[in-house]
Amino acid sequence: MDDGAGLRLAQDEVVSLASELIRIDTTNTGDPATVVGERAAAEWIAEKLGEVGYETTYVESGAKGRGNVVARLAGADPSRGALLVHGHLDVVPADASEWSVHPFSGAVQDGYVWGRGAVDMKDMVAMSLAVARRFKRDGVVPPRDIVFAFLADEEAGGLYGAKWLVDNRPELFEGVTEAISEVGGFSITLKDDVRAYLVETAEKGIRWLKLRVRGTAGHGSMIHHDNAVAKLAAAVTKLGQHRFPVVLTPSVREFLAGVSEITGLDFPEDDIEGAVGKLGALSRMIGATLRDTANPTMLSAGYKANVIPSVAEATVDCRILPGREEAFDRELAELLGPDVEREWLGLPPVETTFDGALVDAMTASITAEDPGARVLPYMLSGGTDAKSFQQLGIRNFGFAPLKLPADLDFSGLFHGVDERVPVDALQFGVRVLDRFLRNS
Repeated sequence: MDDGAGLRLAQDEVVSLASELIRIDTTNTGDPATVVGERAAAEWIAEKLGEVGYETTYVESGAKGRGNVVARLAGADPSRGALLVHGHLDVVPADASEWSVHPFSGAVQDGYVWGRGAVDMKDMVAMSLAVARRFKRDGVVPPRDIVFAFLADEEAGGLYGAKWLVDNRPELFEGVTEAISEVGGFSITLKDDVRAYLVETAEKGIRWLKLRVRGTAGHGSMIHHDNAVAKLAAAVTKLGQHRFPVVLTPSVREFLAGVSEITGLDFPEDDIEGAVGKLGALSRMIGATLRDTANPTMLSAGYKANVIPSVAEATVDCRILPGREEAFDRELAELLGPDVEREWLGLPPVETTFDGALVDAMTASITAEDPGARVLPYMLSGGTDAKSFQQLGIRNFGFAPLKLPADLDFSGLFHGVDERVPVDALQFGVRVLDRFLRNS
């Protein structure tokens, strides 16, 4: 098959691949007892790769049904560091009653592929799979080895996916020096149809914090001065109202400088949040990368209306800027005091520089398909499996290329209702990834 025909076939099949994958319900509730579908999705991926000649490794990681698939495509120069292309197969829950289409229908209509995971991140999985199949089918030999990894459990921290594989099967990633994955490479329209494509170069750290306050148990009808529920409520209120300091990291500074150059907007440091607010829907995503956050999300206390419990607990979702971990801990301790116990499960911040041959290849692959576009770095306020892969010394980027309509609130679709991805954006992504992987 000639090169053009092979690429056209990959563009044609990416839509059906995304739709079929969405139809496999891979809901990850965070409770292993209620997780569904990861094994089915991983086996489906392995079958699609096997059809064109890949040898795949299927791994169930620490718990039955938590399926992961890894395949390696040999490159022209085995002495070079390999490139990892990874994506997760699990999705967050969806309430069908809130959606215009069923969230696991994979419907293709109105120019979009609809369903839970359409942007987080079965779109990138489908694009990677389409290009991987095209390379094997057409005998394309990339400049260096490419490791394709399709993973479980990212939505709950990767304990049964990337983190488990890094801890238990690191040989699957032998020789990998760089990686690409989700939440980057998508376009935003800034001015007069000038698009900037945002490459994720940094992520805030995640800390899921359990606060615990102890008091004296007693009858609810009595006067009580040592009420654990009241003490916890005061601590949670104080934390929820606290504003951590603004800190401009290198990734954020470089992003704002690029936007300023394109649009003429100023981002004065004495009113940086007000200036970022002028970025419209994008302001939510960028605004969350200006400071640490600690948002209370769950409360638990008591077992009967007339019994004062001896223990009350709260869960807080903390997101911490690179380099701020120690300062965050100090600030939290000062804020809450010694009587509030703290336990946490954490994943570290990630940050790399926006330079080098891989960044040059990203930029060239984007501008070849969208001349005049700009490519800018940015920081993600959330987290990805990059947090686990950095433990292997891998340099991580978010690069899942999509050319998006100017009026699409892309960031609002993540974990949102009516999640969907444009058909032509998927096909654009295949073309960009094809060029990128052949020249990186």
